[in-house]
Amino acid sequence: LKGSGDIGDRSTSDLVVRLRTESGRDEWLYCHSSVLTDKCKYFSERLSETWPTLQIIDSRNCVDVFCQDSDIDHHVNLLRLLYVLTDDPLECIPHGVTNVLGILKVAVNLSCSQLIPACVQYIEAVPWEEAEEDEILKIIPKIGSLAEPILGRLKPVDKSIVEKIFVSAVQFATSLPHLDSNHIKASAQDQIEYLLTEEDDDEPLLTPGDDILSLLRDSMKRLFYKFDDRLNSLLQMPLQSISEGNEMKLFESHLSDLSWAFLILNKLDMMPEFISHWVDGSEKVLQIFERLMSSEDGVTTEASLKAIEASAKVLEAISYGTVILPTQRRLQNVKLWLPFVRKMRPVIDKASSSENQKVKLDGDLWQSLEASFVSIILGLPSGDQAGIITEWLSDANVRYPDLREVFEMWCHRARMAKKRFGNIAGNPSDGVITNIVAGGGTNDNMDDSLA
Repeated sequence: LKGSGDIGDRSTSDLVVRLRTESGRDEWLYCHSSVLTDKCKYFSERLSETWPTLQIIDSRNCVDVFCQDSDIDHHVNLLRLLYVLTDDPLECIPHGVTNVLGILKVAVNLSCSQLIPACVQYIEAVPWEEAEEDEILKIIPKIGSLAEPILGRLKPVDKSIVEKIFVSAVQFATSLPHLDSNHIKASAQDQIEYLLTEEDDDEPLLTPGDDILSLLRDSMKRLFYKFDDRLNSLLQMPLQSISEGNEMKLFESHLSDLSWAFLILNKLDMMPEFISHWVDGSEKVLQIFERLMSSEDGVTTEASLKAIEASAKVLEAISYGTVILPTQRRLQNVKLWLPFVRKMRPVIDKASSSENQKVKLDGDLWQSLEASFVSIILGLPSGDQAGIITEWLSDANVRYPDLREVFEMWCHRARMAKKRFGNIAGNPSDGVITNIVAGGGTNDNMDDSLA
């Protein structure tokens, strides 16, 4: 065999490697058999005296390698590498996960034992994109025990480890607001939600047991107690102190924490335990906003939006029946938040549409709130509905929320009530209504009168 030279040096080469694809593409590379057989098992076997077709004309001088179009460049790179390999192959391979993965794939197919460990070492040491990780998973079954370093990053995480990081994240996510670390806190809250969320019909990464739920419950209680302390402090604080310091920023952080808390509690069916905390605190929240609105600085749109977002989650839970509250508590919620939402929507919309975009608005927020208000109001006694409708029709901002459905249903029900109970003298007592609903009556045609 001739001595080795540089790849592509036609004057010294004694072998052509022809890369062929199903599409008919051919790439010819002038190589040196001494280099290829020394560093690649495939070529060593292919050019050995025992190879069945070696004696066929041109078989010794031309070796066909079949591959995909997308892999041709990786084959070329691998052949070039065989010419420059040193005692430390890692120094020679080109950087980039995609490049190394391509070379690894070819090295496995052609049994280049020197390159496989170097490629594995590189891949294990650098970050991957998700698409690259999918490609890694296709390759590693072919390299057996050599894949162990990579598998350390790919194996499913033990449940106990997930629980430990979840507990740490919960403790951080429910800690007192600190303006310097709020971005880290928001990240922890996002990941807690992700750990508990089903994705593409897959079970969540964590299904909390009793111990975790107990810890979460206690952490949420502390969060609400801290919020109540903050409300009491702000109500007693001079307005100037609130405006000059970071008090409003901390207040906004508390509101963000509660909005997140309701999201998590709803996932874990723990919402009813904590709704009363928010309902009790709502009056204080709105008292603070009333104080701020009366000041020269006014109320910030960021704080208003965060309060509305938190309230929206509570109102939605009430409207869906996730949380069952007595009539007066439901009415109280509507009377507290409906006027505030109505007043603040134009302000928040203006701020979110301005060039500076002071606030980030969820596009579905107003629609969700409106649906919740309508649902809750329709479940109230007709007299309470009438009061809300009257106030809505007399308000200058009657455009939002749209309570036409409530108004129409109230009128329809009023007519039906008159028809159903018109044959009863005076205002029927609760006992008479109960008797009618139960199927009793004073004549045989009672069913007709209820139609």
